[in-house]
Amino acid sequence: MSDQITPKVPIQETTEGYHPLVKWGFGILILLFAIRKFFFKKQNLDEDDDGVFLSKLEPLEFIDYTPSTLQKFNGKDDPHVLLAVHGKVYDVSAGRSFYGPGGPYANFAGRDASRGLALNSFDEAVLTPIEEPIDLLDDLTEGQQNTLNDWKSLFESKYPVVGSLVNEPKHR
Repeated sequence: MSDQITPKVPIQETTEGYHPLVKWGFGILILLFAIRKFFFKKQNLDEDDDGVFLSKLEPLEFIDYTPSTLQKFNGKDDPHVLLAVHGKVYDVSAGRSFYGPGGPYANFAGRDASRGLALNSFDEAVLTPIEEPIDLLDDLTEGQQNTLNDWKSLFESKYPVVGSLVNEPKHR
């Protein structure tokens, strides 16, 4: 009896130096790297898709905004993107890809977004027209009010408050 153990399945030897599984593994790694580079491009965190350098935006003073003065901060007319929630105005410029032009929440930019957020609606028709007084939201259900409060908490945790939303001055 021999002391040497003979394997039942012969190990395939290659003349190229590496086992085929190593080659496949290496190929898969290269493929995954290429997919990551192509589909998950790392963006410059200071620059949004429109080329606006967020770090170069001048900070805004805390002021009172009326619906008409807030309107220009929609990301088109001014690089800052602002929106109001329940009387507070937030600078959401850091979330420009969401709230700026072409973003899923773009209808809220430069507007009082309170009713839309409370109703979970992106439809511009639910927002108060610019020329009308600020929506008091007194007809919201308890669930809608809770939803609005959740949104308000989110904005308070992520974005700076840059003002208050006030009604247009009354002309005599």
